[in-house]
Amino acid sequence: MSRLLEGKVAVVTGAGHGIGRGHALELAKHGATVVVNDLGTSVNGEGSGRDAEKVVDIITSRGGTAVPDFGDVGDEAQVEAMLDRAWDQFGHVDIIVNNAGIVRDRAIWNMSADDFDLVMRVHVRGTWLVCRGAARRWRAEAKAGDGSVYGRIINTVSGAGLLGHFGQSNYATAKSAIAGMTLTLSLELQSIGVTVNAIGPGGLTRLSATMPGQAAALEPDERDEDAFDPKDPSLCCPVVAWLASPEADHVSGQVIRAMGEKIHLMGGWYEKASAGNGQQRWDATKLGQVFATDVFGTRAPGLRMGG
Repeated sequence: MSRLLEGKVAVVTGAGHGIGRGHALELAKHGATVVVNDLGTSVNGEGSGRDAEKVVDIITSRGGTAVPDFGDVGDEAQVEAMLDRAWDQFGHVDIIVNNAGIVRDRAIWNMSADDFDLVMRVHVRGTWLVCRGAARRWRAEAKAGDGSVYGRIINTVSGAGLLGHFGQSNYATAKSAIAGMTLTLSLELQSIGVTVNAIGPGGLTRLSATMPGQAAALEPDERDEDAFDPKDPSLCCPVVAWLASPEADHVSGQVIRAMGEKIHLMGGWYEKASAGNGQQRWDATKLGQVFATDVFGTRAPGLRMGG
């Protein structure tokens, strides 16, 4: 067992299956004690179960330490109870990995408001509630001590949120919001030594297996760890373990996609092209020419003209 995260305590949400399970197993492999959170719902957020216990059993059978938590990350009281138990049982929490999520994919004309609201509740509200709970506790510890703590937050985004994806106006919006949340929290928490980053994984999971034509998803522990499969969603998990480690104390406010054999550092919005008007109010009747020549005319990379 690696000592990269020895002595650290991590909370991983949505860790009953797929990428979250992979994160829990990877963090435990490097010596972290893991709180395995999972409500045990279906991929569309229905029902509940004891899925977290299975992951705890795997970790303990491999010589690690883990405890289950069955709380709903969208429920404020349950999130606070989860964090209270973790702090009470272990004395500290050092790492937060927000991974819990569901999908309810439909084109916007077929999507109900409930489909939108529930996806936002789990992804955005859930991530925010866990981040807020940890941030409050870390800030109190920093104020009571030397002004800083060991704190790592790794949130989960996706290509849908960064690049768009048909049929996922709820999911993509949620993941884009989490990217913005990550950037903001990295600024708010930097003064107490907490880093905040986002991971954008890829691969075949229970969620992505709901798309037409996909095969059944394998769990990370059902795969040969030494074999390379580009569809293995746990390929991103070593990046999460590194971001959670002391080695990554200089990395914050970053969105990193880890898919297949590649790691991509993502860039946010930037000024592709600009036009000025000499401190005068723009005239809407003349803007067509301005955009055609000074803005769109630059043919900035990625610019899509027309439909």
